[in-house]
Amino acid sequence: MTENTERKTHSPAGWKALMPLGVFFLLYILTFIFTGDLQKMPVSVAFLCTSAAAVLFTGSEKMNRRVEIFCRGCANDTVLLMVVIFILAGAFAGTAKAAGAVTATVSMALYLLPEQAVMASIFVAACFISMAMGTSCGTIAALAPIAAGISSQTDIGIPVMLGAVVGGAMFGDNLSFISDTTIVATRTQGCRMKDKFRANFRLVVPASLIVLGIYIFQGLNTGSEAESGTYTVEWIKVIPYMAVLLAALSGVNVIAVLFTGIILSGVTGILSGGFDVWGWAEALSSGIVKDMGELIIVSLMAGGMFEVIRHNGGIDWLINKLTENIRSKRKAETAIAGLASFTNLCTANNTIALIITGPVARQIGDKAGLEKSRTASLLDTFSCFVQGFLPYGAQLLIASGMAGINPAEIIPYLYYPLAMGFIAVLSIVMSYKR
Repeated sequence: MTENTERKTHSPAGWKALMPLGVFFLLYILTFIFTGDLQKMPVSVAFLCTSAAAVLFTGSEKMNRRVEIFCRGCANDTVLLMVVIFILAGAFAGTAKAAGAVTATVSMALYLLPEQAVMASIFVAACFISMAMGTSCGTIAALAPIAAGISSQTDIGIPVMLGAVVGGAMFGDNLSFISDTTIVATRTQGCRMKDKFRANFRLVVPASLIVLGIYIFQGLNTGSEAESGTYTVEWIKVIPYMAVLLAALSGVNVIAVLFTGIILSGVTGILSGGFDVWGWAEALSSGIVKDMGELIIVSLMAGGMFEVIRHNGGIDWLINKLTENIRSKRKAETAIAGLASFTNLCTANNTIALIITGPVARQIGDKAGLEKSRTASLLDTFSCFVQGFLPYGAQLLIASGMAGINPAEIIPYLYYPLAMGFIAVLSIVMSYKR
């Protein structure tokens, strides 16, 4: 009776503690109502408002104590490690881009892939590049102009080609060792990257093979004037990405992988004349500040906000509500998948969605006895599945903007995100390990 009385006493406080999350979603709902464009609300501003609400409405605690609780969450080991990784990932991406490694990797992929299957080649190129780069947006920005150019030389429509690019980009976003989503999913769940990779591998390989077969079949009767020989490959510039990919697949610590990539891309850039030492420093700064600056800020504020919510009993209340009717691992997996999908739908950013849902998903997974790698895999897969279809998401906006078409035109041709989501749902319904 004492336990029941205590639960009833704390339930209202737990419910009210979730108010900051309500503020977060309300901001985006209002933004969409009044502007019709969720991108008008910068995610850093949304988290600033949400963090302020969390601190201001923390029960009867004194302000100094509230700020102390918030800062404790910002200084959480998991959050700070993610920040370090984001800094290194940004530095590597900035250096590799300035050194010409991105362009060289694109050219190599298109040079080696068979010209008889144009759509399949673009899809595989996007998969390979996104795995090496760890960013779907960067992959799309690199390949979308090439896809549009190939479309102009064939009878393949631009939306179809862009669908292949976006699909391949989401493949790497979901699977790459240096992807933001992989980093957040593994760190919030406390599992090793290679374990999450294996769990994801079971889901994405069937999906990617199905989609590859579709592209090969569709491309058999497609005429092409593009020739692989027209792409000149600067092989030395491919070394940084190849080294990062091989080291990551070998299970090397992600920080060591990124440091290796930074050094190799820097040396390559200097030797090839891409930049001098000061140009390298500028590229490092650009990658950290421009590419990762907002994500670092958001990660810190999200850590503080969740610590305040946890302190007020919100996380415990939410976990109890989500798991009170869960009697099996299948229901727990369904809850995690739904939570990740809904949050991504509202935020239009799969990394931010995982930062928000990661702590809650870990509690659900632990209570249901799920493997941590499976929970991380579900979070990453369903967030990428939803993100790939959002017409107001960064991926489709970049692809459509570079090709000058409406994002909605690409959606019917997003075969890979659809296949990935279908396989993931099937793995829940039919039992993952079987």
